[in-house]
Amino acid sequence: MKLRFSRMLAAVLTVASLVPATLPVQAESFRPGWRFAPPPGVTITESRPRHALALQANPYVSPTYLRQVVPYATSEHSGTIVVDTRQHFLYFVLGGGRALRYGIGVARDGFEWSGTHRIKRKAEWPSWTPPAEMRKRQPGLPLRMEGGPDNPLGARALYIGSTLYRIHGTTEPWTIGQNVSSGCIRMTNADVIDLYERVQLNSKVVVLS
Repeated sequence: MKLRFSRMLAAVLTVASLVPATLPVQAESFRPGWRFAPPPGVTITESRPRHALALQANPYVSPTYLRQVVPYATSEHSGTIVVDTRQHFLYFVLGGGRALRYGIGVARDGFEWSGTHRIKRKAEWPSWTPPAEMRKRQPGLPLRMEGGPDNPLGARALYIGSTLYRIHGTTEPWTIGQNVSSGCIRMTNADVIDLYERVQLNSKVVVLS
């Protein structure tokens, strides 16, 4: 009986002696960390991204502002752009009681406007020439800035009639859903590229206040 007990005790001690040796390996296998790297050329930053090739580590965008097809009752023809500045939505009318809805950033207090115009020009990676009034308010602005990832107009621009305003991309996607601009309509670069492909020159634009 004593011999059997001694053998059982020895077996238990042997197993116990093996456990510490296996635990570090198991812990190493399940060490938390990044599973996926960002796309090639894109860097991760915890601060505000300085250009379109930087991604904020923990960005928050309300699902409300994601591009989606929604019911939309309107008398406007398909292909018309309707900008609802109060709700921070841009609608591309599809017809049949539907529209493609995008989240947007709009004019801040004192810079609001409304009206009906036409798209007179389209540009990919547009250059930017800040108006004299804007440079007076912000003396550090350049006279002109070439198009590219650092340009505030983003990837695409749709020029609205004879106004100074545009529907354009942005290097600050976190501003979608806010009143932030000097009158232009901001979209994420992904959304403005999508809209750019759909909109024809001379398309109608209705900006609601």
